[in-house]
Amino acid sequence: MERIVVGIDGSPAAHEALEWALDEARRRDATVEVVLAWHEPFVMGYDYLGELDPSAFAGEAEKIIDATIAAVDTTGVTVEHKVIPGRPSQVLVEEAKGAALLVVGSRGRGGFSGLLLGSVSQQASHHSPCPIVIIPAAA
Repeated sequence: MERIVVGIDGSPAAHEALEWALDEARRRDATVEVVLAWHEPFVMGYDYLGELDPSAFAGEAEKIIDATIAAVDTTGVTVEHKVIPGRPSQVLVEEAKGAALLVVGSRGRGGFSGLLLGSVSQQASHHSPCPIVIIPAAA
Protein backbone atom coordinates (compact mmCIF):
# COMPACT_ATOMS: atom_id res chain seq x y z
CA MET A 1 0.00 0.00 0.00
CA GLU A 2 1.26 3.47 -0.84
CA ARG A 3 2.14 5.88 1.92
CA ILE A 4 1.62 9.66 1.82
CA VAL A 5 3.56 11.67 4.39
CA VAL A 6 2.13 15.05 5.40
CA GLY A 7 3.89 17.54 7.64
CA ILE A 8 1.80 19.66 9.98
CA ASP A 9 2.49 22.41 12.50
CA GLY A 10 -0.96 23.69 13.44
CA SER A 11 -0.99 26.40 10.75
CA PRO A 12 -3.83 26.96 8.26
CA ALA A 13 -1.61 25.82 5.36
CA ALA A 14 -0.82 22.59 7.23
CA HIS A 15 -4.55 21.99 7.72
CA GLU A 16 -5.07 22.44 3.95
CA ALA A 17 -2.13 20.10 3.28
CA LEU A 18 -3.67 17.40 5.47
CA GLU A 19 -7.05 17.71 3.76
CA TRP A 20 -5.37 17.48 0.33
CA ALA A 21 -3.34 14.44 1.42
CA LEU A 22 -6.48 12.68 2.69
CA ASP A 23 -8.32 13.30 -0.60
CA GLU A 24 -5.32 11.98 -2.55
CA ALA A 25 -5.08 8.95 -0.26
CA ARG A 26 -8.71 8.08 -1.03
CA ARG A 27 -7.96 8.20 -4.77
CA ARG A 28 -4.85 6.02 -4.37
CA ASP A 29 -6.07 3.77 -1.55
CA ALA A 30 -3.02 4.95 0.39
CA THR A 31 -2.16 5.38 4.04
CA VAL A 32 -1.56 8.89 5.39
CA GLU A 33 1.26 9.41 7.86
CA VAL A 34 0.87 12.73 9.67
CA VAL A 35 4.17 14.04 11.03
CA LEU A 36 4.78 16.90 13.44
CA ALA A 37 8.41 17.68 14.20
CA TRP A 38 9.35 19.75 17.22
CA HIS A 39 12.53 21.04 18.78
CA GLU A 40 13.41 22.70 22.03
CA PRO A 41 14.07 26.41 21.71
CA PHE A 42 17.64 27.48 22.31
CA VAL A 43 18.02 30.57 24.47
CA MET A 44 21.32 31.69 25.98
CA GLY A 45 21.60 33.48 29.29
CA TYR A 46 18.51 32.14 31.02
CA ASP A 47 19.45 29.68 33.75
CA TYR A 48 15.84 28.88 34.58
CA LEU A 49 15.37 27.32 31.12
CA GLY A 50 17.37 24.36 32.35
CA GLU A 51 14.35 23.49 34.45
CA LEU A 52 12.06 23.04 31.45
CA ASP A 53 10.98 19.50 30.84
CA PRO A 54 11.44 18.48 27.17
CA SER A 55 8.37 16.27 27.50
CA ALA A 56 6.31 19.48 27.80
CA PHE A 57 7.22 20.33 24.19
CA ALA A 58 6.35 16.81 23.06
CA GLY A 59 3.06 17.03 24.95
CA GLU A 60 2.11 20.25 23.21
CA ALA A 61 3.04 18.71 19.85
CA GLU A 62 0.77 15.74 20.61
CA LYS A 63 -2.11 18.12 21.37
CA ILE A 64 -1.55 19.93 18.05
CA ILE A 65 -1.41 16.75 15.99
CA ASP A 66 -4.49 15.29 17.72
CA ALA A 67 -6.50 18.51 17.21
CA THR A 68 -5.44 18.80 13.57
CA ILE A 69 -6.45 15.22 12.77
CA ALA A 70 -9.73 15.60 14.69
CA ALA A 71 -10.62 18.66 12.59
CA VAL A 72 -10.63 16.81 9.25
CA ASP A 73 -12.64 13.98 7.68
CA THR A 74 -10.51 10.83 7.77
CA THR A 75 -13.28 8.54 6.51
CA GLY A 76 -11.93 5.72 4.37
CA VAL A 77 -8.26 6.47 5.09
CA THR A 78 -5.86 4.77 7.46
CA VAL A 79 -4.15 7.60 9.32
CA GLU A 80 -1.02 7.15 11.36
CA HIS A 81 0.71 9.94 13.22
CA LYS A 82 4.15 10.64 14.62
CA VAL A 83 5.56 13.38 16.80
CA ILE A 84 9.31 13.44 16.26
CA PRO A 85 11.95 15.66 17.86
CA GLY A 86 14.21 17.40 15.37
CA ARG A 87 14.35 20.10 12.72
CA PRO A 88 11.10 19.88 10.73
CA SER A 89 12.66 19.88 7.25
CA GLN A 90 15.12 17.13 8.19
CA VAL A 91 12.47 15.04 9.94
CA LEU A 92 10.07 15.27 6.98
CA VAL A 93 12.75 14.38 4.42
CA GLU A 94 13.75 11.36 6.52
CA GLU A 95 10.12 10.24 7.02
CA ALA A 96 9.42 10.63 3.27
CA LYS A 97 11.94 7.93 2.35
CA GLY A 98 9.96 5.21 0.60
CA ALA A 99 6.76 7.28 0.49
CA ALA A 100 4.73 7.91 -2.65
CA LEU A 101 4.34 11.62 -1.79
CA LEU A 102 5.38 14.24 0.71
CA VAL A 103 2.75 16.95 1.29
CA VAL A 104 3.44 20.19 3.13
CA GLY A 105 1.83 23.59 3.49
CA SER A 106 3.48 26.51 1.75
CA ARG A 107 3.83 28.60 4.91
CA GLY A 108 3.87 27.44 8.47
CA ARG A 109 4.08 29.32 11.70
CA GLY A 110 7.43 31.03 10.99
CA GLY A 111 7.94 34.74 11.36
CA PHE A 112 8.43 35.86 7.75
CA SER A 113 4.86 35.97 6.50
CA GLY A 114 5.70 37.84 3.28
CA LEU A 115 7.58 34.88 1.82
CA LEU A 116 5.80 32.63 -0.68
CA LEU A 117 7.43 29.53 0.79
CA GLY A 118 8.38 28.95 4.37
CA SER A 119 11.76 27.51 5.28
CA VAL A 120 10.43 23.98 5.81
CA SER A 121 8.59 23.77 2.48
CA GLN A 122 11.56 25.27 0.68
CA GLN A 123 14.06 22.86 2.25
CA ALA A 124 11.76 19.88 1.72
CA SER A 125 11.31 20.80 -1.95
CA HIS A 126 15.08 20.70 -2.43
CA HIS A 127 15.77 17.49 -0.51
CA SER A 128 12.65 15.30 -0.66
CA PRO A 129 13.38 11.70 -1.67
CA CYS A 130 9.94 11.46 -3.32
CA PRO A 131 7.57 13.75 -5.22
CA ILE A 132 6.43 16.69 -3.10
CA VAL A 133 3.20 18.69 -3.17
CA ILE A 134 3.19 22.14 -1.56
CA ILE A 135 -0.29 23.38 -0.63
CA PRO A 136 -1.05 27.06 -0.03
CA ALA A 137 -3.37 28.13 2.76
CA ALA A 138 -6.88 28.94 1.61
CA ALA A 139 -7.19 32.61 0.67
